[in-house]
Amino acid sequence: MALCITAPRVVTAGQVIEPGFVLVNDGLVEQVGTGSPPDADVVLPHGILTPGLIDLQLNGAFGVDLVDATPDQWVDVVRQLVRTGCTAFTPTFITAPVDALVAALTRYREVRPRLDALDRAARTLGVHVEGPFLSTKRRGAHREEYLCDPTPERVERLIDAGTGGTLAYVTLAPEREAAPKAITRLREKGVRVSLGHSDATEDVVRAAVDAGASLITHLFNAQRPFSHRDPGVVGAALTDERLTAGLIADLHHTDPTAVKLAFAAAGDRIALVTDSVAAMGMPAGSYVLGGDRLHVEPGGPPLREDGTIGGSALRLDEAVGNAVACGVDLAVAVDAATRVPADALGHTHLGRLTAGAAADLVWLSDDFRTLGTWVAGTLAYTDPDAPPTRRFPR
Repeated sequence: MALCITAPRVVTAGQVIEPGFVLVNDGLVEQVGTGSPPDADVVLPHGILTPGLIDLQLNGAFGVDLVDATPDQWVDVVRQLVRTGCTAFTPTFITAPVDALVAALTRYREVRPRLDALDRAARTLGVHVEGPFLSTKRRGAHREEYLCDPTPERVERLIDAGTGGTLAYVTLAPEREAAPKAITRLREKGVRVSLGHSDATEDVVRAAVDAGASLITHLFNAQRPFSHRDPGVVGAALTDERLTAGLIADLHHTDPTAVKLAFAAAGDRIALVTDSVAAMGMPAGSYVLGGDRLHVEPGGPPLREDGTIGGSALRLDEAVGNAVACGVDLAVAVDAATRVPADALGHTHLGRLTAGAAADLVWLSDDFRTLGTWVAGTLAYTDPDAPPTRRFPR
């Protein structure tokens, strides 16, 4: 079924078309163009039409910590995420004993066919395991007693549990014993590697990239900072063209100046992520991340009892708006939440409005709140308070 949607602004291929339209056919983008066809099926009276947003790091949302989620909770989360403009994501499991991570990967592998069969729901792109191969010096909210080296036996257990695309990528600290061999082995098995929670020097980071690492987990946070004589993880991330760096633009993890700096240095390699926990989409209160209790005050980030930030309550549409408010160009900010994360995981059919791509689209308000979401050309969400359009087929 063909569907033509017009909007005052359409963001595609790193540019903004004003006005523009997207023609969808059989779940795919058929055409993107300038103007407002008079016979359009859907006329968006204001706002921005973008590709579906893609989150590379989501621990939980809507009261659910995904590592322990039941099948019904998984369904609830992927159904609700489209309200935030997120049409695809990598569930994130943080540091735990390897046995627990294997069990969590197995549960996800078993529920994934049910999730894949859903319509009007966000796609899952395989799991991101963040740890347990992290630095004790830069552990952040991760439990120190579970941190360990990526020995061949531990790595193989995660690989075995992550078969069939279950395991998308692993975050590790490249300075840990056996890390170079672990990176090589993970890449051999099709698992991507991200560098994070690390006190590594620039040279160690670049050696890890030579071995196959291709991502950086939450730039600036829980990693060796930049110094003019010791560039560290940050320096390597901002200057090595082989790396895609996740960035939590909630303005708690990163100051606006840090956001501007990251985009100025590596704008086409920055992927906006939420690192959200169960508190996302929920009121202030108490939530769980990896077995630890977090407390969220109104407008503040989730905090452990010791005051350490533990993830965020950020929505990905909000992250785009925050980046723009920091001075990032609109097309670049949208790219950072769509094409860049899709490409980082090899999903080149997602995160773009080009002919042949999946017709995942988001209608954002002028203040970057999701008003409508389509997944594979099917309307998955509309804001009940959104102004009427000419026709909004369901």
